Amino acid sequence: MKKSYFKHIAILVAAGLSLFSCEDVIEVDVPEGQIRLVIEASLDWEKGTQGNNQTIKLSTSTPFFETNTSTSVTNATVVVTNTDTNEVFNFTNQNDGTYTTTAFNPILNNSYQLEVIYNNETYRATETLMSVPDINEVNQSVSGGLDEDLLEVNIYFDDPAGIDNYYFIRFYEDGDLFPYLEVFPDEFSDGNEIRYFFEKEDDEDNDQAEFQPGDTVDIDFYGISEGYFNYMRILVEQYYSSGNPFSSNGVNLKGNCVNVTNKENYSFGYFRASQFERTSYTFQ
Repeated sequence: MKKSYFKHIAILVAAGLSLFSCEDVIEVDVPEGQIRLVIEASLDWEKGTQGNNQTIKLSTSTPFFETNTSTSVTNATVVVTNTDTNEVFNFTNQNDGTYTTTAFNPILNNSYQLEVIYNNETYRATETLMSVPDINEVNQSVSGGLDEDLLEVNIYFDDPAGIDNYYFIRFYEDGDLFPYLEVFPDEFSDGNEIRYFFEKEDDEDNDQAEFQPGDTVDIDFYGISEGYFNYMRILVEQYYSSGNPFSSNGVNLKGNCVNVTNKENYSFGYFRASQFERTSYTFQ
């Protein structure tokens, strides 16, 4: 009995030591990318408005495990110039990472240059203010989508003929975690009336449910440049394929804002200039 007793004690001590050793913290060095300027500069002119109120947001990127949420840039200078008319728009620093103007003058097909000066380095980008067609009609159906059991919302518009056009649509229903984003060209429908539909499936991960009667969806419809189309196409593709083990590896997506002082210290984000139409639809 005595021999057996000590045997049990030895086993318990060994087990205790193994459990204790499992409490050791293993530290893994995770490579951190360079902190970069993030430029969110969308000059969006809603149809039916003057378009004079515009906001540009500046922040910095953060390491993946960084818990500091204060990344606003409050010591920059932001200027937009219409390079066709030489009209200059100085954006006022609001000391919260946003820079605003109430005097912007949107002119379709004019070129605008953004200049941001931050930490003694200058970032520039140029975009043309793109027009967007009028939305002819918005309605609902259940037979024209991918799933004949789901409600979908349809928008119709006339594509201008003879020129390459690129479009960006944002759908959002109140309560959804994220909006749905889509970009597309008029490559196969030049000069025709285009129908674009949107339907939702139940998705618990994104807190998203299929459309039901009484639901209201907000729709923003933009005309965009080819450069922004290419940028958003990659961004949207990477966003919707995240978590898919069979998707291709993501790329380090760069926008059109160039650091003319130090090209190696590039920024993230994009400078866009677009006309857009906003509408909403309530399902019956």
